[in-house]
Amino acid sequence: MDKMNSTLWASICARAEATPLKQMAVDEAGRTMTFAEYRAACEVSAAGLADRGVGADSVVSWILPSTIKSLVLAGALSRLGAVQNPILPIYRNKEISFIIGQAKTELLIVPRQFRGFDFAEMAQGLAVVNGVEVLVVDPELPSGDPADLVSFASTADDTRWLFYSSGTTADPKGAMHSDASISAASDGMQSGCHISLEDKSAVVFPITHVGGLVWLFNSMQTGVELLMVETFSPATSPQWLGEHGCTCAGAGTVFFQSYLAAQRALPEGEQLLPDVRIFNGGGAPKPLTLHGELVETFGAPLLNGWGLTAAPIATMASVDDPHDKLAATEGRAVPGTQLRVMLDNEEIGPNREGELQVKGPQVCKGYLDPRLDAEAFVDGWFRTGDLGMIDDDGYVTITGRLKDVIIRKGENISAKEVEDIINSHPAVAEVAVIGLPDAERGERACAVIVATGDRPLTLDELTGHIATSSLSKHKYPEQLEFVDALPRNPTGKILKKDLRKRFG
Repeated sequence: MDKMNSTLWASICARAEATPLKQMAVDEAGRTMTFAEYRAACEVSAAGLADRGVGADSVVSWILPSTIKSLVLAGALSRLGAVQNPILPIYRNKEISFIIGQAKTELLIVPRQFRGFDFAEMAQGLAVVNGVEVLVVDPELPSGDPADLVSFASTADDTRWLFYSSGTTADPKGAMHSDASISAASDGMQSGCHISLEDKSAVVFPITHVGGLVWLFNSMQTGVELLMVETFSPATSPQWLGEHGCTCAGAGTVFFQSYLAAQRALPEGEQLLPDVRIFNGGGAPKPLTLHGELVETFGAPLLNGWGLTAAPIATMASVDDPHDKLAATEGRAVPGTQLRVMLDNEEIGPNREGELQVKGPQVCKGYLDPRLDAEAFVDGWFRTGDLGMIDDDGYVTITGRLKDVIIRKGENISAKEVEDIINSHPAVAEVAVIGLPDAERGERACAVIVATGDRPLTLDELTGHIATSSLSKHKYPEQLEFVDALPRNPTGKILKKDLRKRFG
């Protein structure tokens, strides 16, 4: 079967035929599912959703934890030909209201509660304002008779996914993806990780992240078993993954640091992840020493990739790469993908820093707001906004960002959005929010403030002020510093690089 011309649903059916009894997934509650059981469960839930009016091209937004239930929902909506809008569970009223309004959501699916937050209550409030139907799946998804399902015509290039990221603006940006583009991202990951039927992969980040759905596609393509972690706990999750034979231990710096800490806490001779063969991930800066630590501790390499919500997995490190490249770079462009480095509107050669631009099958079809496309695409090239360089061997190093974005645990934080809220406090004359290197989070947000009075704010007071807004908690500053004046260049622009150097 040609993966690039196959829909997700066709891949689900093909995998169920190829390895029906092979275990597809297990979650922390002990629930398991084979590939044949998965296809059957998707059809039952698809029938239940169809009874609620969901059909081809219906726009369905959903927020669910990383459990087997969420995998079934994605498959069920694919069977119906719906347009899926998975939403990160860190988002709250402000972001979700914007998303479902722009996406023209017809049905919003949420859990009753997750991580202590009442999603059902929030969703009902959004329903009143935005006029959407709400479905609270507690405990199970709707069910119906698969015999009642109708067929529909679809191609892999049809828009089937709407993924939002915070980007560089206050409002999230919605990228339109197809089954073909997400499948291409999976192929890119596969080119470096060489995932097989015998592998077991940790899914430790939100399934509603584009990377989470890439793993669903990869599972259908390779038969890899997915180890679903609903809420990652450094105290318990690494051990659970080890007990379940994890071989591909994702998914970013904060998780890799947790694995190292958990292993070092064990008595000598005990192995936390005895079956691990790779640490695969990306989405956040990594310490140069991390690869060496993982190899020394677990005997497995760090395979980092680079991409964006709009262009997932544009580069990928490989199990065949030398150690120095694995430690310092994000791998090379995946097959079928072109990269170039631009400076002052001209393409530049190796080992020079500029904006990375990408062209390939994993790039989105564009943004829901077409006004964003004019800036994002140039002659078919997607402008990533990331600064980097490509060496003589094609290995990519990320050096910074054109626009002011902080990447905390793989999620973008708009500095301006946070600054606007902090500036509204009467004790703040000026503020600059910067990203500082953080071994656990990749980056942490630091607010640098010029105070109006003699008694400066405390971090708790600042957090309390921000809490009166609808800003997501992951965007709150975690460090607070004070200066008499913010450094500026001759045109008045704040020199954030000077602040990063001073406080980082």
